[in-house]
Amino acid sequence: MQKYSMKQIQDKILEVMIYVDKLCRENSIEYYIMGGTALGAVRHGGFIPWDDDLDIFMTPDNYRKFKNVFLEIKDSRYEIQEWRLGNSLLEYAKVRMNNTTFIEPNFKDNPDMHHGVYIDIMILHKCPTSRIVKMLLFIFSRYVVAQALVERNWQPKTKLQSMVTRAIRILPKYFLSGYCYKWIYKYDKRDLQDYQYCYFITKAKYKQAIFPKEMFMKPADIDFEDVKLLAPTDIHGYLKTRFGNYMKLPSEEDRKEVQHAEIVDLEKNYTEYFK
Repeated sequence: MQKYSMKQIQDKILEVMIYVDKLCRENSIEYYIMGGTALGAVRHGGFIPWDDDLDIFMTPDNYRKFKNVFLEIKDSRYEIQEWRLGNSLLEYAKVRMNNTTFIEPNFKDNPDMHHGVYIDIMILHKCPTSRIVKMLLFIFSRYVVAQALVERNWQPKTKLQSMVTRAIRILPKYFLSGYCYKWIYKYDKRDLQDYQYCYFITKAKYKQAIFPKEMFMKPADIDFEDVKLLAPTDIHGYLKTRFGNYMKLPSEEDRKEVQHAEIVDLEKNYTEYFK
């Protein structure tokens, strides 16, 4: 199997994003680059050089529109993959490239799922300004994350994680996750005069995942590698909330390449590796 450089992997991921960006622009669908992708755009002009990830935000309405258009076009190069608990609402989605292989360690024993190169679509939700409601949404979101990890046979690394994992396995998962999802999506269709945006299905701490609505109004073009993608209206405000001093580079030791996949093949379909 050929060994690929980080740049080769990033270029293939960017191919997926260019398709998603084109589809969104042609159909008036709004998205925003987020997380390390937004950080990379501002600090490095593209990918963080040592990372092979590309993430975007969509609101629930924009995601539903995107999915409908995506399925209507039926481009044979790409598939949409959704992560849900049972028939509940969406946790997040991926757009995967066919005829590629990107098998991550946590999923290498699952031949039934798509394992192509991908980008992530994260769902950005409205939330009221009430601290109590935001904390409830935070707790419900963390439960959904934990439940999803257990469903995917994630292996705990500490005793506390093991205890939580065992407790989750005996709880009525679809009832609880459904209840949590209803709360997470509860305010998206409400005409709130005063609201914020939140994304709690993340490793970010509570205060790093709550954003003023002004940060996510009309998306703004930003240079990313040799293309333009759509960014939060106030990308610098977003990055300061999410990362603090975001222009400060991590230590040399922390700049080691992070390759999420155990098996990468940019020319062969992942099914070849499960035969």
